[in-house]
Amino acid sequence: MAKKRILLIDDEPGIRQVIPVAFRVIAAWETLVADSCQAGIIIAETEQPDAILLDVMMPEIDGITAFQQMQVNPIIRLIPIILLTAKAQASDRQRFAQLAIAGVITKPFKAPDLVQQVRLILNWDD
Repeated sequence: MAKKRILLIDDEPGIRQVIPVAFRVIAAWETLVADSCQAGIIIAETEQPDAILLDVMMPEIDGITAFQQMQVNPIIRLIPIILLTAKAQASDRQRFAQLAIAGVITKPFKAPDLVQQVRLILNWDD
């Protein structure tokens, strides 16, 4: 079976360093990394990852806007998207529930828990 590839779109350098290591060490997943939504959309189009982890709070274009752009893009709209968010109030949860996302993972998180959450959300049992 081919190795899973996940695109991480996050503007936080620490997150962009920790997640790829966790995915590689714990699950043997490959991680593509983008530090902006614009860069992430381009990588998603060219690389066709198995899933996208998208930070909600981003400069310039936020994660929700980027998600909406991806949904109207025929090349990438079928790629499952998991939102990463530090915002977990009830109003945010209701807003996320209305989106056609695969799931939401709340920051901060521990690396092993993140891998487990991604597996559960995407139903991966590699």
